[in-house]
Amino acid sequence: FGFISGSGSPAAFLVACCHRRAARAAAARLSSASLTGSADDVGIATSASVPSSSTSVMNVFDRRAKLLQRRRGLLRPERQCCGYLREEIGWRTFDRICDIKRDFGVIVDYGCDSGHIAKHITADMAKRIYQCDWLPEALETAEKSPEVPTHNVLIEGENFFPFAENSLDLVVSSMSLHWINDLPGFFSREILRALKPDGCLLGSTLGGDSLYELRCSLQLAEQERLGGFAPHVSPFTSNADLGALMQNCGYALVSIDVDEIVVRYPSVHDLLTDLRAMGETNAAWNRPLRLNRDVLTAAAAIYDFMYGGEDGEEDSEGHRRRSVPATFQFVNFIGWKPHHSQQKPARRGSASVSLRDLGSVMEKDGGGGGTDSKPKS
Repeated sequence: FGFISGSGSPAAFLVACCHRRAARAAAARLSSASLTGSADDVGIATSASVPSSSTSVMNVFDRRAKLLQRRRGLLRPERQCCGYLREEIGWRTFDRICDIKRDFGVIVDYGCDSGHIAKHITADMAKRIYQCDWLPEALETAEKSPEVPTHNVLIEGENFFPFAENSLDLVVSSMSLHWINDLPGFFSREILRALKPDGCLLGSTLGGDSLYELRCSLQLAEQERLGGFAPHVSPFTSNADLGALMQNCGYALVSIDVDEIVVRYPSVHDLLTDLRAMGETNAAWNRPLRLNRDVLTAAAAIYDFMYGGEDGEEDSEGHRRRSVPATFQFVNFIGWKPHHSQQKPARRGSASVSLRDLGSVMEKDGGGGGTDSKPKS
């Protein structure tokens, strides 16, 4: 549990351990997934035919708290104007799907939220789409593709993926996998199992440097006011760890890249309001249950002093208002289920030229790097 920075006192650690044991017992009582829409002919599996996830893994996130946070976010009046991040990342994920010149038969959007990906899918890209989410309220309001039949699947279990083996061509996910406790098991036992050979897993998740300004400001404020600090920002996966994880789970041709989006807010209070509306507030078991008002006031001042600047919107007199930045890092990933038709690395030891002889080989071939040298046709 110590990999979460600022895990707090030993007493807090023992409380978190008790929470984890209680969470494992609750996870064992989770029911099978509920399905909405006609899904019989696509290989949707019953609960008996899908292997259940192990509950012995470390339980970092409080799933019940996260469901409540997301449900409250959906009901907030400012929800409609706070979907800018999910909308942007959903569009970028769709753009990456367009780079794959293939007709996908069945696409699954895991963690669809308001349907930020499915609404862009056209008939020449897929024949059927399944939108999966943990909240029925999200599925009810999710936008659907105007050209492709779209079905809703309610997931009632963190690692439950109710699709038959070798039944899916593409699984996409945008801003939802960072709340999965057993990410290695979900990638290997569920998604890899359900993908067809040469099927694709593609998506984007929040990276480790997300909201580092908020994290640092809260830590400095608590250190000053309380003499110690607790984790107020959930831990995220780094790009290196995610790439190694996908390779260890058995995916081939893994590719990872990182995007950063910096959003400017009038104050830290506006940032927190938007995070609540997006359902992206902290859900770790060892999170503090409340944020001291004095700490929040100090954090706002520290945030503005360290990162703020006069680059916000102009006021009526033409002066720039002060604003504070918030950095969101997104790790984009793509991996393929192994298949004999995929590119394979050259056999070890099959090289015919040593790297130390590369200079002499280039000179012999007329590619020594001189200005007058011309490449061979």
